Amino acid sequence: MKKQLLELLVCPHCLPLEYPLTADSIREQDGDIETGTLKCRNCAALFPIVEGVALLDPFATESQRATNKYETDELVSSYLWSHYGDLLDDAQASHAYATWAAQIRPQGGVALDAGGAVGRFTFAMGGCCDFAIGIDTSLAFIRAARQLMRERFLVVALKDEGLLRQEATIRLPDTWPSERVEFVVANALALPFRKNSIGLFSSLNLVDKVPSPLRHLQEMNRVTRDCDAQFLLSDPFSWSTEAAPVKAWLGGKTEGEFAGKGLANVATLLAEGRDELAPAWRVAAPGHVWWKIRTHSNHYELIRSCFVHASR
Repeated sequence: MKKQLLELLVCPHCLPLEYPLTADSIREQDGDIETGTLKCRNCAALFPIVEGVALLDPFATESQRATNKYETDELVSSYLWSHYGDLLDDAQASHAYATWAAQIRPQGGVALDAGGAVGRFTFAMGGCCDFAIGIDTSLAFIRAARQLMRERFLVVALKDEGLLRQEATIRLPDTWPSERVEFVVANALALPFRKNSIGLFSSLNLVDKVPSPLRHLQEMNRVTRDCDAQFLLSDPFSWSTEAAPVKAWLGGKTEGEFAGKGLANVATLLAEGRDELAPAWRVAAPGHVWWKIRTHSNHYELIRSCFVHASR
């Protein structure tokens, strides 16, 4: 973990109160923290840093991680293709990330990519701001992203058919600066960052996957600056009771506060500054992009992700 993150970190257990985390018993390499412990002086919570990865999800347990499908090699390779398939010159690759990147403008300060998985959009954000942080609850995803950050390449075994695998090497373009990005394990519902510290925030294909979509937006708003800030949300709005109860959905319902379509409801929440989303956001016209997930050589999932860009 890059040491410059320390000035941004607060204890996710103590939210909405903000108590800084201090590093203890650290071992450094090339100016980065390789191992150590982050401690909250208020609640005494301890968050380890293991092999350079800070584990800052206050809800995570070892048993949950052991049964999480996003910790498997197969899902990691699938997401690596989805994020970087265009760098492999794969004819089936999606160009969604280029479309999303075109929605944001250069922005001074720190950027945060929530649910960033294996890091593609974090690298894109690092090219248009001073520093970008990618977070995800999957340790396997964050390890893959950090390996790309440090080594600049990654060999991935893509599923071909059955037990057959195809090796591919992902190489980052020279224009994607490793020194301006970092990746940590954290939760979008309890962001371990100070309020008003983020200038650019992205949430791609995440809001329909969290237990409390509104809490995710409120956490976004807490850490994002009150002015000179941007927010990009994109999602297929595949609401499911496996992720959140129906009463927590921000759309996909015929009645209740958030009846109707999710994208329209999110845009209204932002534009009106409702439910702890003040000050209000200026919301641009919505759009959509087609995103792909690769299961194996003959099976792909095509997803229509609807996006909205907001600024203030």
